[in-house]
Amino acid sequence: MDDLLSKVLDLQGAWTAQNTEEMQKRGVCIRQEIPDLLREQSAGLAEALGVTRDMLGIEGRDGTGLKTEVPWVRVCDPVMSPSATTGWYVVYLFSGTGDRVYLSLNQGTTVWTGGDFKARRIEDLRARVGWARPLLAEKMATRTDLCEEIRLDARTPLGRGYEPGNVVAIEYSREALPAQERLLADLCYMLGLLQTVYAAERLTPHIPGDPSPEVLEAERSAAATAGRRGRGASRTGRSGQGYRLTSAERQAIERRSVNVASAFFAAQGWKVQDVGTRESFDLLLKRGDERLHVEVKGTTSAGHDVILTRAEVEKQRKYYPANALVVVHSIHLDRTGVEPVASGGNLHCTSPWKIADEDLSVISYAYRTAVGRDDGDAEVQSALEVLKKGPRRASPALQAPAGPQ
Repeated sequence: MDDLLSKVLDLQGAWTAQNTEEMQKRGVCIRQEIPDLLREQSAGLAEALGVTRDMLGIEGRDGTGLKTEVPWVRVCDPVMSPSATTGWYVVYLFSGTGDRVYLSLNQGTTVWTGGDFKARRIEDLRARVGWARPLLAEKMATRTDLCEEIRLDARTPLGRGYEPGNVVAIEYSREALPAQERLLADLCYMLGLLQTVYAAERLTPHIPGDPSPEVLEAERSAAATAGRRGRGASRTGRSGQGYRLTSAERQAIERRSVNVASAFFAAQGWKVQDVGTRESFDLLLKRGDERLHVEVKGTTSAGHDVILTRAEVEKQRKYYPANALVVVHSIHLDRTGVEPVASGGNLHCTSPWKIADEDLSVISYAYRTAVGRDDGDAEVQSALEVLKKGPRRASPALQAPAGPQ
């Protein structure tokens, strides 16, 4: 193992995007030799990650077509991390200068919206790192050789892009690579940390830095309605892309947010009426001659984005300035019982609520096609007339001969 890592590091000095002889040698080592060696150790690695051997994912990549500056070999649960662009995994990252390799607990830098991949912002990657590190604090306390920052010395943006996604890493210098036994022990240790992250991810409805579950669900639903091929959900309700709320969980969050908002306004002397089942808004408030039409949104996320229907936007613009938007964010959702239980939450109220066009993002469009228009109908009718007349007979000059000439 140490010989293979050293071989890749030696070839890093000859990096070029072209498929030169050196890059071909590097590719064989990254895509075949290192993964094959790790597969020979799959029983111990799978045990460390808490999965069966057939559920252990091992792969290496050095670029398709053009060769990447920072090649990698990763180990993961492919259900939780279907590709290197999504989810959490443990990965060997080779520096651009070839003087060090990191064994990093890292993450994908994109999120699947249902229609395409969207790059995560650096601040979102760091927020996810900030969520993961406290989970590992106790286990990390036993090691003094861990680093929270990695330096890949890459010249390309893609190579540098791995750095903000690092949760924790072990650095190996080319001059002091440990023996295979130590390298495998370190890999098992890092996979144990990854198992902890996976376990926490299965239970949490929202990880800081992720899009809100409501926005992701709307994007996925819009993509499915439009006939876009989607990524299947995992056994955990995730596929490395973010948690998908069940109907019961959505209802629990909605009830909690309406209850919090109702208590908030009642404390201010408003008479609160829940009209959400029959109106395009949630609460009708009365206080003397005053009226307030309130839209309530609840979310387990930080509440930076919420979903509005077209009817909600149109009605709230009509009610302005006698209207309000209440966002109850950071709701805690307990999924351990038979039924989900929502609690907590922080309330933010905007009133009067003026909806500006620049604050609205289009998730999908309803497009009027030519079907049903006059010109489309004419084309259809013409085709139908041809069908009614039956197949045309070929003219004598074009008919095939009946037999040999």
